[in-house]
Amino acid sequence: MSADVRPIAVSELPEWLRTNQVGFLNAVPPTAADIAQLTEVFDFARTQGGFDADTGRCVATFRSFPQELTVPGGAFVPSSAVTNVTVAPTHRRQGLLTRMMAADLSAAHARGDVLSTLISAEYPIYGRYGYGPATSVSEWEIDVPRTGLDPRQPLPGDGGRIDLVDEAEVRELGPALHERVRAATPGAVSRDARWWQVNTGAETLSHSPYTPSFHAVYRTAQGEVAGLVRYVTDDNWTDAKVPLNTLKVMRLLAVSPEAERALWRFLCSVDWVMKVRTGYRAPDDLVARLLPDVRAARMLTSADWLWVRLLDVVRALGARTYAVPGVLVLEVVDKTGPAGGRYRLDAGAGECVRTEEPADLRLDVGTLGSLYLGDESAVRLAALGEITEERPGAVALADVVFRTARRPWCPDIF
Repeated sequence: MSADVRPIAVSELPEWLRTNQVGFLNAVPPTAADIAQLTEVFDFARTQGGFDADTGRCVATFRSFPQELTVPGGAFVPSSAVTNVTVAPTHRRQGLLTRMMAADLSAAHARGDVLSTLISAEYPIYGRYGYGPATSVSEWEIDVPRTGLDPRQPLPGDGGRIDLVDEAEVRELGPALHERVRAATPGAVSRDARWWQVNTGAETLSHSPYTPSFHAVYRTAQGEVAGLVRYVTDDNWTDAKVPLNTLKVMRLLAVSPEAERALWRFLCSVDWVMKVRTGYRAPDDLVARLLPDVRAARMLTSADWLWVRLLDVVRALGARTYAVPGVLVLEVVDKTGPAGGRYRLDAGAGECVRTEEPADLRLDVGTLGSLYLGDESAVRLAALGEITEERPGAVALADVVFRTARRPWCPDIF
């Protein structure tokens, strides 16, 4: 059995979408409205399909789009974001994903993208293509009556206030707030105008309908929007008319600790709500420690999230800042892409160049991806056999050079 891998034609989008739905176990077929909408959105030069050589049917899907990733220090680095990856269960283990990935990474490197990003549905797949898990997420469930919070007390912080808003106001206020948040959040990614349309219900797809939600903003005493939350609730009462409702946070963004604390306090004060589920948050999110009774927050999930694949090591390492000075020579192994070679990183100067100097550390490009945003420990990776130390003390130096004070976080899924 063989297949042809290539960019799809516009006329092939309906079949491509059906194949993609099968891969994601969604039986809802695309509608004419879905197809028309996505025809305007997709870059067909970056939308690949695998087609069975005998039947001509689409049996694999792959797409990428332009993205910016925030790195430590606040720089925005151009990335190729990978999404919509599927291979039909009838055509697995035939190299279709390998061929699509190779084509996309080659094109990304030729365009000048510094790296590639994705969120992996299955852990074992993407390491073989040079990606490494670079951020993680955690989710907590808060037992509201146990928190010790008193909703009668005024909001802490800067004298701000919380207002309920609708979707139209979110589309107006949200983009500027997000730009401020992502500039200060390593691991955050860019959102285009369509993101705000889709995530406020202005644009919908049949297989992914918008869930009506509540929205609230936090404004400082000066009237500046400093936080935004979207949440939903269920409707759960006992026979004795006792509320057992759960509030689930869909997204929460804040530019200051004061705004973040105020929003969590507000969410824990909503009438009839007995539990709050935080949604996917940074692993060191404030919510786990801001409650008077910390044990009222129970961790539900801790998992990898954003994966990073470096394409241009010189530009990638030169784009971010480092907490301490130090010089490291890295021997990067890249079996499937352009990042292999030896590099001299001067963390104090923020410079990275190719070099012929002896290596201090030897590591795979995926391991470098895990270190890149500052979330992973070089010491731990060396203990796991993923980093080889060629100069004594180099692993310990790499640990303090690459790590960041707060852990990186990607608020989005794509």
